[in-house]
Amino acid sequence: MSYLLNAISLLIELAFDAVITLLIVRLLAEASRADFNNPLSQFVYRYTNPVLAPVRRVLPNWRRINLAALLLAWLVMLLKRLVLFLLIGVMPHALGLVVLAFAELLDFLLLFYLVLIFAWSLMSMLAVDRRQPVLRLAGSIVEPLLRPLRGKLTVGNIDFSPTVVMVGLLLARILIAAPLLDLGTRLALTG
Repeated sequence: MSYLLNAISLLIELAFDAVITLLIVRLLAEASRADFNNPLSQFVYRYTNPVLAPVRRVLPNWRRINLAALLLAWLVMLLKRLVLFLLIGVMPHALGLVVLAFAELLDFLLLFYLVLIFAWSLMSMLAVDRRQPVLRLAGSIVEPLLRPLRGKLTVGNIDFSPTVVMVGLLLARILIAAPLLDLGTRLALTG
């Protein structure tokens, strides 16, 4: 029975993570003012707008941060964690569930940036068309993180700013997200 639960858990996580990824891409694309004419930006907008539009009437943007997308991503993460707890027959404590959902969303965001920066760096080193929609969207999302270090960590023709940012993101996962995940799990299971 454990194998079946693992398979169901994997499918549940994939479904919820796909929704969270769409919301996070929407949040980051708006915050970084990504090109709306990009086909990927239009795809993300088309599939997130029906859900975000009603929430945005109540919860408007703060500066360039789409608070509705952030709130919905956190709620989807909370629902995912609740479903996974219920699947194994555990009713988590509410406070622990709230903290755990926040910690998992933070960890998800840090991991998302890590993967995106790595993929963007790899694609930019290869002979990929700069007008390619994935590269343009990824570049506009990672640029705000790389901009402060751009040109300061260049040796020869190699810019090491993506490497430094990736190390910083890894450290944030270890020093911030992991302790919050432990705290949330402990609170959710013990109450």
